[in-house]
Amino acid sequence: MTEFKETELDERAIKMAKVLSADAVENAGSGHPGSPVSLAPIAYTLYQHFIKHDPNDPKWEGRDRFILSGGHASLTQYVQLYLSGYGLTLDDLKHFRGGADTRTPGHPEYGLTPGIEMTTGPLGQGFASAIGFAYGERFQRGLLDPQTPKEDSPFYHKIWAICGEGDIEEGISGEAAALAANQKLGNLTVIFDANRIQIEGDTNLVLAEDVLKRFQSYGWYTDEFSFIQPDGSYKEDVEGLADVIAKAEAAAPDQPKLIKVHSLIAWPTPGKTNDPSSHGSKLGAEAVAGLKKLLGYDPEQSFQVDEDALAHARKVAERGLAAHAAWDEKFEAWRKANPDKAALYDRLKAGELPEGFDKAIDDLEATFEVGKGVATRGASGSVLNAIAAVMPELWGGSADLGGSNKTDLKGAATFAPEECATKQWPVCNEFGRQLHFGVREFAMGCITNGILLGSYTRPFGGTFFMFSDYERSAVRLAALMEIPNLYVWTHDSVAVGEDGPTHQPIEHLASFRAMPQLEVVRPADAFETAEAYRYFFEKKNTLPTAMVLSRQGIPVLAETAAKAKDGVKKGAYVLVDTEGTPDVILMGTGSEVQLAVKAAKTLAEEGIKARVVSVPSLEWFEEQDAEYKEAVLPAGVKARVSVEAGVAMPWYKYLGSYGKPVSIEQFGLQGDGAQNLIDLGITAEHVVEAAKASIAEVQAA
Repeated sequence: MTEFKETELDERAIKMAKVLSADAVENAGSGHPGSPVSLAPIAYTLYQHFIKHDPNDPKWEGRDRFILSGGHASLTQYVQLYLSGYGLTLDDLKHFRGGADTRTPGHPEYGLTPGIEMTTGPLGQGFASAIGFAYGERFQRGLLDPQTPKEDSPFYHKIWAICGEGDIEEGISGEAAALAANQKLGNLTVIFDANRIQIEGDTNLVLAEDVLKRFQSYGWYTDEFSFIQPDGSYKEDVEGLADVIAKAEAAAPDQPKLIKVHSLIAWPTPGKTNDPSSHGSKLGAEAVAGLKKLLGYDPEQSFQVDEDALAHARKVAERGLAAHAAWDEKFEAWRKANPDKAALYDRLKAGELPEGFDKAIDDLEATFEVGKGVATRGASGSVLNAIAAVMPELWGGSADLGGSNKTDLKGAATFAPEECATKQWPVCNEFGRQLHFGVREFAMGCITNGILLGSYTRPFGGTFFMFSDYERSAVRLAALMEIPNLYVWTHDSVAVGEDGPTHQPIEHLASFRAMPQLEVVRPADAFETAEAYRYFFEKKNTLPTAMVLSRQGIPVLAETAAKAKDGVKKGAYVLVDTEGTPDVILMGTGSEVQLAVKAAKTLAEEGIKARVVSVPSLEWFEEQDAEYKEAVLPAGVKARVSVEAGVAMPWYKYLGSYGKPVSIEQFGLQGDGAQNLIDLGITAEHVVEAAKASIAEVQAA
């Protein structure tokens, strides 16, 4: 790393970044101008001197990754992307927060703007997912180039992030930071912008601890630098800041790094510097004019460009091209020396499944015994292990519930430094594929998001369905970004039993089905579980998927053995049918499908023709065309029953005016799981009663 010497043109570029940020918020009428104004010298220093990137190719494999955790300060990044030559234009800055067609939304959005690595905004998640990026870098490098010293590998890169007090205050930062230190993620550097201001004022009211000591206790390398001088004056000493960053990189190659920078929000804006109002509101015409005067800009003009400073800043693209060319040579040498690994890389990048994937599932299904009771969590574990044997990019674990979630990969080394080995997990290495998150569901969700965004590998994470509540915000961000995270959520109903209502999901299926772009799957037995995994990996969209699985054993159904392979991927399918038009349709999911099958037999004995429809995924069913939906749920059959051990809310759309839900509309019970289901009416007998009641209402109408 060469020594960074700030030139006059650098100083002018930083001033331009401040003015453009202020103008963009003023023009939009809303936004968060204070941080982009005061962060300009920090972001400029990173983009110009530390981050390895090629603005000509924003998706270049060898690039470093940068995450702005405080997404409200999005102009910090947008302006640097403009200055660096990423294709963002002055018009894009003028259309900040400009509606549906803007490339510069209020918070950065993945896939919308070149150079944006992830969607950020919910504070703390960018910080935590940056750690996931570092996880993904290391694991992927282990798959492709494990023998090469990391700095010499084409698959090694660094992760840079900027965070603020809000990120530090969110508990997720602590959850993830502890794991980052444990993992010795030395390629991660976080700049902590400590301006001591948030919406409600001085952060001393709520953030009085010594943050650096907290991170030191986790095991991070920490340092600090201040733009606020001992005499109270203010100097944006970017050379001094660069020295501190370079020192950290040299001193702590195996530690994540947190560098605290003391700043004044909105500096040097008259009347707004160090003022809470500059955090979340436009500065106002008078303040912006004053800022421009101080920085040598015409206060009457907006979006002024210092062409010489811009040309100077865009020389970073020339340096990026040179770095890219050097990387290309290294990459091609690796390809030539490692043809098998190169073939793996090509497959991963293309998103293709390995040869033998289908056979692994087919061979497993051949071992299933009809009538045998198998918990779908157990079937899930069998599927994960079967496909892991042919799919080296698959890795994952649990939030301290691996044995219960069945997310342990047999014979796999743990992803952790060797010194982390325990009696229970004696084999640890930096490229292991078994993940352990501790009791940190939210961190697990954020880290697996980062893994997906920062690598071509396929992670999964498990917990009890009840504790998905802790993970929900990360799940929502995965859905918003349309990244294929895989959630293994077990212990899915009151059948959990004696752990009681605190551990028994009731409203969870409904609440996650309500989340756009999340696909929820609740398989009926082992066959449906295997086919759900097959389709998850084969489907063309990249939406995240939740596998919602039973604790208790469920009989493997003869009907699914015959029909699940074609039916599951359609979301709902006819499992048991009658001759001619049915009198009633019984719809069920998960462990309750067996009850619908039993009820249909009882009804048949009484001369009532009942069709059973297994509905592993409402989202997948909704993707089908109208003809298929009508074939499964004909509009002319108005007598319907849904049976599911949760609230009925998602089912009314399919029940229509005369349908009857068999559901649970209260919290769970303290008893044995099987008895809980009986006491709460989740029985075949209740399904029969509901079917007769629905038929009676249709006839009465």
